[in-house]
Amino acid sequence: MKPRARDLNIRIGQLHPGPLNAITDVRGVRVGHSNVRGRSSAGRDICSGVTLIEPRPGSTNQQPCFAGVHVLNGNGDATGLEWIREAGLLTSPIAFTNTHSLGVVRDALIALDRQQQPDDGRLYWNMPVVLETFDGLLNDINGFHVQPEHVAEALSAAVDGPVVEGAVGGGSGMICHEFKGGIGTASRRLSSVQGGWTVGAIVQANHGIRNELRVDGYPVGRYMEQTDSPFLRASLPHPGMGSIVVCLATDAPLLPHQCTRLAQRASLGLARTGGGNEDHSGDIFIAFATGNDHVPPAAYEGKGAPTCDGLRMVNNDHISELFLAATEAVEEAIINALLASDSTEGNGHSVPGLDADTLLAALEKSGWPGSR
Repeated sequence: MKPRARDLNIRIGQLHPGPLNAITDVRGVRVGHSNVRGRSSAGRDICSGVTLIEPRPGSTNQQPCFAGVHVLNGNGDATGLEWIREAGLLTSPIAFTNTHSLGVVRDALIALDRQQQPDDGRLYWNMPVVLETFDGLLNDINGFHVQPEHVAEALSAAVDGPVVEGAVGGGSGMICHEFKGGIGTASRRLSSVQGGWTVGAIVQANHGIRNELRVDGYPVGRYMEQTDSPFLRASLPHPGMGSIVVCLATDAPLLPHQCTRLAQRASLGLARTGGGNEDHSGDIFIAFATGNDHVPPAAYEGKGAPTCDGLRMVNNDHISELFLAATEAVEEAIINALLASDSTEGNGHSVPGLDADTLLAALEKSGWPGSR
């Protein structure tokens, strides 16, 4: 395992992480990956996959979570978000993959959910949430190599322990701030006085320009411009032509509009690392809350549902701490994604990994006191 930010004495923010410093610090959340690797019949490199986040054990369709979404910049695509905006309900796992695999992953999640549910004669619908970023430099994206079996593999691999980061799952072929990017995660746990809740983040980082990268507020990117960039070749698009998708989870009892407000704070975590300014980046964020155990099931339950439901919500006088936790967790998750990823070559492109020594040297040049 490569060092994470905190292993290098980089303490981002003021709040403390959970035991795993991962989205799986939120009880019940599980994460699984499936890697898709190889070479196509045309000789192109395949470097892609699927990452799956399960909000609750068992069927999310039968026990939804309240959720909200936020789009900072819409140069990206996603499925299943309109029902969340309308009803505030997350009724499926959340998947990350590449841009051109969005549809097959969505369809596979519907099929897998059908396999888990009894055929009791009821009408059935499902609108799974799938988020994407573009891996077309390192991966043969037009070969459509992500298949339903890879979605099933990610689902069966989902665990509630440490989360593998870097060039894994949906993040396999991603590029971040002109370094190798991918999957990163982090968490923050509030004190008992603040409510004792946990906020976890997982990102698929495929965005950003080198000289704008910041770590713990320090402009490290301008001190690493001499490091090779995959965008130096004139035939390639300009740096930052990617996206970032973020999933936030919390065990606080938030209602849907509060989840939307939490999702908005992913923008602040992204901005703290120097991202979020590119027109050609799809920056799409989702947040869900598991703090209400008996969220009404999906609409097709119909006539058997009670007229009213009793729910809890965090008082807005105490929600600012959750916003700060989300901001810090996203910020650290992005840095963890960078540190976890190794240098990668594919389809004639070479993308350097951000090694710890390079980052620490840049931090020292920028005035960071952490090593003193």
